Amino acid sequence: LFPYSSKGTMMDNRFATALVIACVLSLISTIYMAASIGTDFWYEYHTLSPAENISEAGRSIWEEFVSEEADEKTYTDALFRCNGTVGLWRRCITVPKNSHWYSPPETDMTTNCISFSLSDQFMEKYIEPGNHNSGTDLNRTYLWRLQFLLPFVSLGLMCFGALIGLCACACRSLYPAIATGVLHFLAGLCTLGLVGCYVAGIELLHKKLPLPDDVRGEFGWSFCLACVSAPLQFMAAALFIWAARTNRKEFTLLKAYRVA
Repeated sequence: LFPYSSKGTMMDNRFATALVIACVLSLISTIYMAASIGTDFWYEYHTLSPAENISEAGRSIWEEFVSEEADEKTYTDALFRCNGTVGLWRRCITVPKNSHWYSPPETDMTTNCISFSLSDQFMEKYIEPGNHNSGTDLNRTYLWRLQFLLPFVSLGLMCFGALIGLCACACRSLYPAIATGVLHFLAGLCTLGLVGCYVAGIELLHKKLPLPDDVRGEFGWSFCLACVSAPLQFMAAALFIWAARTNRKEFTLLKAYRVA
């Protein structure tokens, strides 16, 4: 039985390596996902005529931007004019530090942000942004809500998968790692759905409110982190499931060999 035991030891090392790689990928994807949720650079606007060229209007733009009555059109116009950035939780614009009618054009700029409230996250989107009488745009409404919920579902699934993995280590069994792999696969689907919902929501918004000629929009690095997180979750899921299933199969064959 010595050759078979040696072979079995080599396979155990292979499974351990796969699990270590899967854990590292899972950790990196979790960090990327958490960072993307907490940062404000999912989408960025760059204008050729930023707020320092219209410093007299800078204060009024900021007051409208932070107003509780600011609707989607109001803050989107401010984002266009003031090099704005948008995250899942906050929106930001760049304005002069001191915007007064008697001041010369400012070159000292500051970035100010305001958070989306929980009611804002579930607020209805209208067919014509800013016009409450135009009816509810169901597509944009549900895309916006999903892009808020899906990242937390993804993180929750990965955390639950990690808990199952710890239980598997305590039980000294690889078989529960299948559940960890399945949860990571579902987390990857949620992250992929988040990316798709965000892209679709931005495209639909820009059809309603086209970008001005002197404004350029692009996806930011926070969005890129979410895009990278999804394949990492899928790779971790594949390694967890492969290690658990293959180890189970080899263990079954070993038992059958010993009985024979």
